[in-house]
Amino acid sequence: QAQLVESGGDLVQAGGSLRLSCTASGLTFRSYCMGWFRQAPGKEREFVAAISLSDNTYYADSVKGRFTISRDNAKNTAYLQMGSLNPEDAGVYYCAAATGLGGFRLASGSAYKYWGQGTQVTVSS
Repeated sequence: QAQLVESGGDLVQAGGSLRLSCTASGLTFRSYCMGWFRQAPGKEREFVAAISLSDNTYYADSVKGRFTISRDNAKNTAYLQMGSLNPEDAGVYYCAAATGLGGFRLASGSAYKYWGQGTQVTVSS
């Protein structure tokens, strides 16, 4: 049974940094594109970043230059390094796994087969 477990969420001051991790089990990690999404209270879930099988990366405009997505296939783990955080970055962050090739389809939640339970990121102003 495939499982994704996020970790690293925390309370951080505006301007600070945080690294989220997503560890996968029960699936062949290197065969999946990985994505990060977030959802703030009262808002819809939104795309944050994704990484393809060949390490091509995709970012939402709101996080370009501040966030970096990466993956370590040996550790079955994807990461989201977040910097220059602001209160608008707060929310529950979810990782997700998608089959197939990369591309901008990864910005849509419908592209993903498996989802984690989420980790909370809070940014104080």
